[in-house]
Amino acid sequence: MTAVPLVTILYVLVNISYLLVMSPSEILSSDAIAVIWGDRVLGSWAWLVPLAVALSTFGTVNGGFFSGSRVCYAAAREGHMPQLMSMIHVNRLTPAPAQIFTTAVALLLVIPGNFSTFVNLLSFLSWLTYGTTFACLLYLRIKTKNLPHTYKVPTFIPAIMLLVSLYLVLAPIIDHPQIEFLYIFLFVLSGFPVYFLLFHFQCQFKCIQTATMHLQLLLEVAPTTKDH
Repeated sequence: MTAVPLVTILYVLVNISYLLVMSPSEILSSDAIAVIWGDRVLGSWAWLVPLAVALSTFGTVNGGFFSGSRVCYAAAREGHMPQLMSMIHVNRLTPAPAQIFTTAVALLLVIPGNFSTFVNLLSFLSWLTYGTTFACLLYLRIKTKNLPHTYKVPTFIPAIMLLVSLYLVLAPIIDHPQIEFLYIFLFVLSGFPVYFLLFHFQCQFKCIQTATMHLQLLLEVAPTTKDH
């Protein structure tokens, strides 16, 4: 109730300041709006803008790294990902396999080197995931309305966010169709056969079990219980 309105107000004020300093054509043609704004408003102190951007980026990546790896860790504990992801380091008590997996995926994503394409595709995938989450929340809210809900939020909030997610997923496809969007969608769908084969039907391949054992010894990790 405090953080979201505060961030929204700050974002609106920043955009208003951009429009007061620069023309719409300059904003559309610029690759670094904040840098131009800093040169015109802050003068010799303009170096504070890229410094603040770097600090903000580092904080976001740091938070995303720890939270994203723990999503993999929690999913593995529920049986939705390989068992190795649910293990923690025996001394540091951190989900080391999940963190290494998150780092490896991040390194693979930056290989193409096109930052704008990466941001567009990641945004598409993120909002597709968020929209699915909101839709599931609404479905469970209707389907299990007589059961106690651990996640308490007014129904209109996920309903609005579902509409926002649909817009942010469909808008880039309609405005600028790319074959990469199809690849991303097929990549998401590929998770279904992998999940049903390896986790739902518990098809355990000997090579996977052997790899899990060796990686467990190499990384010095051990399984956890539901209460720890």
